[in-house]
Amino acid sequence: MPPAIAQAFRAAVNEAARHVGATAPNPPVGCTLLDRDGAILAVGGHHRAGTPHAEIQAINQCRERGLLDRAHTAVVTLEPCNHTGRTGPCSQALLATPVRDVWIGVRDPNPHVEGGGADHLRQHGCDVHVLHPTGPQGEIQAICRSLLAPFAHFMRTGQPWITVKQALDATGSMMPPAGRTTFTSAASLDLAHRLRRATDAVITTGSTIRADNPGLNVRRVTDHPERAPRVLAVCTRTGEVDAAYLQAAQDRGFAVQVCTDIAALPDMLGQAGVTWAMVEAGPQLLAEITARNLWHDWLAITAGQGGTDHYSIRVREGDVTPLHLFPELAAVKE
Repeated sequence: MPPAIAQAFRAAVNEAARHVGATAPNPPVGCTLLDRDGAILAVGGHHRAGTPHAEIQAINQCRERGLLDRAHTAVVTLEPCNHTGRTGPCSQALLATPVRDVWIGVRDPNPHVEGGGADHLRQHGCDVHVLHPTGPQGEIQAICRSLLAPFAHFMRTGQPWITVKQALDATGSMMPPAGRTTFTSAASLDLAHRLRRATDAVITTGSTIRADNPGLNVRRVTDHPERAPRVLAVCTRTGEVDAAYLQAAQDRGFAVQVCTDIAALPDMLGQAGVTWAMVEAGPQLLAEITARNLWHDWLAITAGQGGTDHYSIRVREGDVTPLHLFPELAAVKE
């Protein structure tokens, strides 16, 4: 894989990652257009469902800059669509440009679409390259798979990818000091809010609400504008949640759902169109999620001395996690 193509994939992933949390139930996708010499002409990303796809965004940028006639190569994190939904087929849009060389990070995992964009492009004269999961292309394909992981899981199962975020002190306790609600650094708090922004739902419990009255909304960073309401899933066996808290959560923009059976939680969230959910709760719910294997990746943030926290990531199956989209977590492992 030429270095210019690897650079273009990273640019496409970075652009798509900016919109993670706003595109559901569509996947986040990035597209880079290059000239014949490998110079980047435009980088587009899918912003949210119903808006132009990444390929169209990049093509429009090129057209507006007067550069479309120089477009030679398209680098796309996900196979271009070949069907008409709320937007037209991206395969057709690429064929209407001078682009005749297409690099694809991951094939489309959606079993409900008819016809493959890669095959359509090949049949109409394009050289199409799909990255291999091993060898020199493996590292780049891994970041494309990380970007797509929640959507791909949703397509296979109809259920969301579930991330557990667990904050710990130096002794491994989840209990903050008296008078405080957290013990992690400002940088870790910012990361937590960026994670909330990237996910479609927050999972908590009635006991966490009673103990901490948490906001659970995005505050320390700017949230995605005009995004669909984020789901707040409250797990409680009794079904009882303080009515004033529920009203306040709705006023903060949440679509609140109460779950009385933890086993039904993935299906409940999937039916709401949630592709990526994050758990923010105490040890009792984390123990139940562990016992039932309801989690897919697990971020532990351990408070360190001098305001520097330690991060570790566990992945239940495989080695791909959307947590690696965050720069401070890109190289973190267990």
